[in-house]
Amino acid sequence: MMRKPPDLTEVDQNSATTTGTQTLARGLSVLQAVAGGARELMEISRVVGTTRSTTHRLASCLVQERYLRFTANVGYALGPKLIELGFQAREEISLTVVARPYLDQLAEQSGDTIHLAIRDADDVLYLDKIPGKKGLEMRSRVGHRMPIATTGVGKALMLGMPEDEWKSLYQKRNTAANSDTSKLLQKRSWTEFRDQMRQYTAGGYAFDLEDNEPSIRCVAAPIYDARHMIVAAISVSSTVPYMSLKRMQSLIDTVKQAASGISGELGATVAKMQLVS
Repeated sequence: MMRKPPDLTEVDQNSATTTGTQTLARGLSVLQAVAGGARELMEISRVVGTTRSTTHRLASCLVQERYLRFTANVGYALGPKLIELGFQAREEISLTVVARPYLDQLAEQSGDTIHLAIRDADDVLYLDKIPGKKGLEMRSRVGHRMPIATTGVGKALMLGMPEDEWKSLYQKRNTAANSDTSKLLQKRSWTEFRDQMRQYTAGGYAFDLEDNEPSIRCVAAPIYDARHMIVAAISVSSTVPYMSLKRMQSLIDTVKQAASGISGELGATVAKMQLVS
């Protein structure tokens, strides 16, 4: 009869974590060495400071995962996976560049706070923010994350998702650690949230009705890429005194037009965007 292996002690777990971190750091050092021109195993070993066998093991793993490639008589070179990631990073950076003129125009037109965001797992990640001219300060900032289903830009990013994914994200937002947010979320049942999302999907926009931050409302719209997939969203935000429901309705077309302009920069066509909206 086989006995169950003993559980790892806290010391063992810390040791395993340290070992994993060291292995990751060494793997990254191998990549950097190859990027710096090292081609042969011995040369990479010398640059990284590891034994030949350890370097071979790390390099072989990186080749298998396509971060490196190996060619006889040539040696190691950077692999196609890094090219893919490089293009992805470039696209994210270029998004802020192509979007900025439209964000500036939207900020000038509205005088309110403008956001640009993308999806990051179950959160929104803010890529750009232009503060409003009314002396208002919001907790959002570039590089900040918030639960996707609590924000206007987040709901705009959700417009292309199936309803079962809406429900999953709605349920996750209800367990958000932020107490103020949790209190606000309890105001709307799943059915109410779903019906709102259906309305937003039909109209190609989304509202934040104080779901994420007390007294803050916003109007948001999705951004599409050349595949006509939602890849980002923008929003106009302000406090309740400056953002009545009537004004929110009047801003829908303005925000959608700005989002459409950015989408066009990314290769989306107006006709296709209307079909998926």
